[in-house]
Amino acid sequence: MTNKYMYFIANWKMFGGLKSINSLHKVVKFFKNFKKNKSIKIIYCPPSTLIRPMSKKLVNSKIEVGAQNCHEHETFGAFTGSINSMMLRSVGAKYIILGHSENRQSGETDKLINLKIKSALKSGLKVIFCIGETLKEKRKKITKQVLNKQINLGLNKINNKNNVIVAYEPVWSIGTGLIPKNNELYEIINFIKKKTKKNKILYGGSVNAKNIEQLKSINNLDGYLIGGASQDPKKFIDIIKKTYN
Repeated sequence: MTNKYMYFIANWKMFGGLKSINSLHKVVKFFKNFKKNKSIKIIYCPPSTLIRPMSKKLVNSKIEVGAQNCHEHETFGAFTGSINSMMLRSVGAKYIILGHSENRQSGETDKLINLKIKSALKSGLKVIFCIGETLKEKRKKITKQVLNKQINLGLNKINNKNNVIVAYEPVWSIGTGLIPKNNELYEIINFIKKKTKKNKILYGGSVNAKNIEQLKSINNLDGYLIGGASQDPKKFIDIIKKTYN
């Protein structure tokens, strides 16, 4: 934990309504009084419908807001039902999750993700770029080959990589309660760091208040991308507290 910031990024996925925002006051209060708050970056990535009201709720809290995906087109266009990065930026988003395995499984290719990253960076958003292998790929022992390809294609011809945070999320871990063994995770994070050189590297996939005790011992990590547990303020706060205990 020698980095300037430890990142705690809350991915709410397709959960939450306007009433959900009321629960944020618990996290805001905790963050304000937490002694380590100057070394922590908390980012909430709610559904697009909540970005504006959440940004207003958190305006004086130093907690930032991000989006979960965007269309690759940089400007306005005839794409019914789509939202681009420029529009997300205009309603308060400062970060965006791209390349998440749930979107990859829905058909997003590395080439499409690359276009989205370029569009998001051009709009002034910081990118949380997700990579990870499936269980089948893990069993074939080709994790590094898979990650290498995702990084090469996803970050192809991107110059301002300082505004990209890489989140390693093994697909087989998401929602299963399973996480990689310590030595495996340390080795993979090192591989990604060498590959990307300067980027912050996060871990995501079934992060909770119980396994954070194990995860925090991986000293080459720069933070966590947290799914289900981030929707409950108590669980989210517990993860942050236990990271520093």
